[in-house]
Amino acid sequence: MGMAASQARFLGLTARKTNVEYEGQQVNQQRTALSNQSANYYNDLLGMTVPTPPSVDSFTKTVYTFEDGALTNEITALIAQSNGTYTLSYLSKWQDDYVPVAASSSVVNVQSGAYFVGSTALRVLGTEDTSIENVRERAQKEKEEKAWIEQLKAKYGTGDWYVRYVENSDTGEEKPYFYKKSDLDNNADQVDENGNILSNINCYTIGSAQKVEEFKAIEGCRVERDTSGRFISIHIPNNDGTNTFVEYPLTTATVTDQAAYDDAMNAYEHEKFLYDQAIQDINAKIEIVQAQDKNLELRLKQLDTEQKAVQTEMDAVEKVIQKNTESTFKTFG
Repeated sequence: MGMAASQARFLGLTARKTNVEYEGQQVNQQRTALSNQSANYYNDLLGMTVPTPPSVDSFTKTVYTFEDGALTNEITALIAQSNGTYTLSYLSKWQDDYVPVAASSSVVNVQSGAYFVGSTALRVLGTEDTSIENVRERAQKEKEEKAWIEQLKAKYGTGDWYVRYVENSDTGEEKPYFYKKSDLDNNADQVDENGNILSNINCYTIGSAQKVEEFKAIEGCRVERDTSGRFISIHIPNNDGTNTFVEYPLTTATVTDQAAYDDAMNAYEHEKFLYDQAIQDINAKIEIVQAQDKNLELRLKQLDTEQKAVQTEMDAVEKVIQKNTESTFKTFG
């Protein structure tokens, strides 16, 4: 190889080596950026809060109750005072067996402007029942129905009502069933070919329901505890000015608010789903970064191999140039 050819080859190899080194720097910069990106993803993972399932203990409480005849009283607050007494609040619950309650809905038929259930015509509640021959009994029923009207209006809204009676075949007693006039009138024009109102009409009757009354901040109460510190009785002052108390034994029960616990568990399951989804998304991104970094690592190894090969060839060419130079000087020496 001549002097000029050797020098041209050396310059070409030098440029190639420079390009390889530059590309290697670019690859290292890309790997650094990927490393920072991966670190950010891991920081996101570390910063995530792992959802915690609700504990049933958080929704469980000790409930104290005491009986007063037919009344069951549930203590809602018992606040200790500085003088050793307690301020009491409680809910008094009892079963009222003579109140309006919802019954099964009925199919109501419309005939000539009148309403029927089966073959029984509905009568406006509180009007005279001409089917009762005894005048006194008729007046008594009318009075009873007027009382029902007040209860129905108080519980289910104002407006007129219809009624029909169904006789109990075993006892011979008649049970009333009530229908709100507005429910009937609003659906009276939507009937089938037989005159039956297409919508099921809400029906009500007289039945049993729990009643609740709240008593708040009764001062001057006293309590007794057992050796474990649990309340076993409460003394409530009389309101007759005699400075006497009525003692009630307390019943202890552990009650879990299952509905609230189920709601909390559902919320936890939703949060856990979102958490798991976020973890999967971040892990997928990390895998992509790792794959990109692996490809860059392989490219860097290729560049390193190429650089070593170029350097070896440059060393060889440099020796040829040196040899040519020495030969030239000897010729002209």
